[in-house]
Amino acid sequence: MIQTCLFPAAGYGTRFLPATKSLPKEMLPILTKPLIHYGVDEAREAGMSNMAFVTGRGKRALEDYFDISYELEHQISGTNKEYMLNDIRQLMDQCTFTFTRQMHMRGLGDAIYSGKRLVGDEAFGVILADDLCINEDGENVMSQMVKIYEKYRCSIVAVMEVSKDSVSSYGVVDGRFIEDDLIMVNDMIEKPDPSDAPTNLAIIGRYILTPDIFEIIENTNPGKNGEIQITDALLKQAQNGMVLAYKFKGRRFDCGSVSGFVEATNFFYEYENGRK
Repeated sequence: MIQTCLFPAAGYGTRFLPATKSLPKEMLPILTKPLIHYGVDEAREAGMSNMAFVTGRGKRALEDYFDISYELEHQISGTNKEYMLNDIRQLMDQCTFTFTRQMHMRGLGDAIYSGKRLVGDEAFGVILADDLCINEDGENVMSQMVKIYEKYRCSIVAVMEVSKDSVSSYGVVDGRFIEDDLIMVNDMIEKPDPSDAPTNLAIIGRYILTPDIFEIIENTNPGKNGEIQITDALLKQAQNGMVLAYKFKGRRFDCGSVSGFVEATNFFYEYENGRK
């Protein structure tokens, strides 16, 4: 039902300098696969085949990754290393990849709006690749959200409980439960002070958005830090209709931070060895 997943990937990744001076943070590897590969895997498993990327200057490596590398493939053809390209080849066969640029760094809302022409007039997923998610016991997070969308046909954000002193790093939601783990949103606040936060339910980098969000973003004024916040646009959408927040099943690693990146690397090393 949902064919397109949008990947906002224009940020500078300053917490990983100097590595991200020339390497997009989305290309930082967890074991042998970059973060963006895990994100595309998740979208593909959720039934999406159109992968749309909003990038910026210095992000050419993302386009190159989802393209044929003739010299490399010629060099390893017929060797015992050729199988190492099987995963990325399969993705390239199953999906289409389109790219556009966010011309100015004006927040996540603006980045999503920059992908309007790639998405078209249909509901779409959004994955922030530096939020790496895994569900060892079943469907991945985006697949879980697609099932909810099929029932309610509205925008959905993934949320998780965080410590009260961490809420200032997230968009925070409030509302009422309509099902187990499913909340009808009546308030959203971007990076509130802990004393102002209505709950400790924090939005993480998984969304399903209906196409009317683009017009709402277009009419949304800059908010926190002078940026166009998707949280502000979603609050307007919730006030005019319905937005759901879903407490997903699984685990999330904040790979936008060095500590989260190391935690994810250690986890996936143990996880992959345990599957062999």
